[in-house]
Amino acid sequence: MTMSVPERKSGSEGKEEESEDESEILEESPCGRWQKRKEQVSQGNVPGVESASLAMDTEEGVEVVWNEVLFSDKKVFKAQEEKIKEMFENLMQVEHPNIVKFHKYWLDMKESQARVIFITEYMSSGSLKQFLKKTKKNHKTMNVKAWKRWCTQILSALSYLHSCDPPIIHGNLTCDTIFIQHNGLIKIGSVWHRLFVNVFPDTSVHSKGRQHRDEQRNLHFFAPEYGTSEDDYSIDIFSFGICALEMAVLEIQANGDAAVSKEAIVNAGQSLEDPLMREFTQSCLRQDPKHRPTAHDLLFHRVLFEVHSLKLLAAHCLINNQYLLPENCVEEKTKSFDPNAVMAEIKHDDRPGVQLKYSHVSPLELDKFLEDVKNGIYPLMNFACARPHPVPRALSLSQEQVETVKTPTPEPQETETRKVVQMHCNLESNEEGTKTHVSHSVLQLSLFLKMDDKLHRQLSCDILPTDSPKDLACELVHYAFINEEDVEKVAGFLEDAISRHRVRALATGSTQ
Repeated sequence: MTMSVPERKSGSEGKEEESEDESEILEESPCGRWQKRKEQVSQGNVPGVESASLAMDTEEGVEVVWNEVLFSDKKVFKAQEEKIKEMFENLMQVEHPNIVKFHKYWLDMKESQARVIFITEYMSSGSLKQFLKKTKKNHKTMNVKAWKRWCTQILSALSYLHSCDPPIIHGNLTCDTIFIQHNGLIKIGSVWHRLFVNVFPDTSVHSKGRQHRDEQRNLHFFAPEYGTSEDDYSIDIFSFGICALEMAVLEIQANGDAAVSKEAIVNAGQSLEDPLMREFTQSCLRQDPKHRPTAHDLLFHRVLFEVHSLKLLAAHCLINNQYLLPENCVEEKTKSFDPNAVMAEIKHDDRPGVQLKYSHVSPLELDKFLEDVKNGIYPLMNFACARPHPVPRALSLSQEQVETVKTPTPEPQETETRKVVQMHCNLESNEEGTKTHVSHSVLQLSLFLKMDDKLHRQLSCDILPTDSPKDLACELVHYAFINEEDVEKVAGFLEDAISRHRVRALATGSTQ
């Protein structure tokens, strides 16, 4: 659900034109954070999106995409308003390094029409389809290592979506809705294609002609059972199989604008020289959806097992706890090693063992690997999550179900994703309390939190006698001050601090 990179003019003439036209601010968001520019960007097939423009996030200093959905009939919009709000609230709850980020939305009511405006992440290097076309000019096939990395990232995103409770089905996975960044990071866009179809009726939005052409061109990405009431995650696996095949051969030949034939798909699969790649793609394209593997199963396939699980786990542990380590710790540590020293050895009784020396590991390659892990290129996919990712129920409802279910819009709109690593507090008795009844007085709390990104958060409030530490911690989650997973830790810390303060206060009161 993001846009491909537009072609920009180069040279002084292009720069002058950009300063006059493309940099022009056409509109601002109500809060002033996002500024819409004149430059249009093209987008993957998302139903209902009338226009998409480049915009600037003035708070973060990065480019984003300003998307608009127009409703010519305000009555239709009013009838859909609650469902639209619910859908966009849910959009902001999805968080994965290989899924295009949805930032914010708002509604704009005018006399003649209504608009829904939403801000999405801008993928500056364009779609995977564009990249494959450029690559095809100089190469006949894709580099196997790059192919493996791309497949792993796409499957990591699908595994995340399918493991949600209830599962989220993408339903529109093509090389046009997969995007690539300059550092090799892959992100899936148009994740909410199915929900858009359900929420935005055909009679209320524009631009249906091009959408129909895109669907015809990408028809071969859709599974045979697509559109039936029984389809599930397996339709995404079929689409992924076509994507993996196109990534390997760069393009599946078709006659003009006509849909790619089954014969062309079979021929493309047979052209793969690596038998593991052939078996991998063919398993995704099985006609019976019950026989297709899951995204999690595919992540364990031999053809993708590029990085050992222990190495991957160690890298993620290092990245996640980097705030506890000094800067350049990896570089300093590798300098202190003797290159001829043995760091590991495999012994065999019947033949010579294998020694692994520090000289066998390049510090530059290690730094590059850690950078790739940090960017999400090597997701931690080999370890199943302890529980499904909780997702609001409305995300997987069919169109008939959506029409019969209405839930209040959750507040607040955002959640805190960072974790608390350190905390301390200061408690003072309010003047309203008395020394003889100090346990019943109002306390003034100043709470200092150190987050995992090394930023600090300072909060203050009054604690009433009826307030429990657990209620206070839950309130901090409600207002997006702390992560939900930190509730018990913060509640325990507050309970201990309040108890110690009241014991000291009672002791002081008894001696006077």
